[in-house]
Amino acid sequence: MTDDIERLLDETGWQLLSALQQHARLSYNELGQRVGLSAPAVSERVKKLEEAGVITGYHAAINLAKVGLPVKAIIRMGLHSSQDSAHAIARIRELSEVLECTRVMGSDSLILNVVAPSVEHLERLIDQLLVYGPLTTSMVLSTPIPRRVVTREVLALESKREDTDL
Repeated sequence: MTDDIERLLDETGWQLLSALQQHARLSYNELGQRVGLSAPAVSERVKKLEEAGVITGYHAAINLAKVGLPVKAIIRMGLHSSQDSAHAIARIRELSEVLECTRVMGSDSLILNVVAPSVEHLERLIDQLLVYGPLTTSMVLSTPIPRRVVTREVLALESKREDTDL
């Protein structure tokens, strides 16, 4: 972590990040009330966090079932030895059912989070992906821990672990 980012991520910076992750539509006035800064000071801090690449975007959470996409699955994907990962990723990028694609190490090469309007549609998507390599598909039944807010405590846990390992 660079010194500039470290300075931005003081207690106030982490409070701002936490509030924005929970509700990105908060006004600068409301954010300021939560962290004890004026609206212009909050605006400047948020701008610096964006410019430093700490804040990379703002998103609305959508109930996928309500918009007609009730089927969710996680697809673990290996690649055939003849398959170029860049080519596979480029093709996967074109599939609107793929919400997220993560490149990983191990027996799998990619992990895809996908949605579909039906199981039949998911089956057709799987058939499209099979040309790149073996797949393991897991249907999502529920999400007991939805997207979490990233907090400073995660870093503190690591510091505590390092201290106890000595």
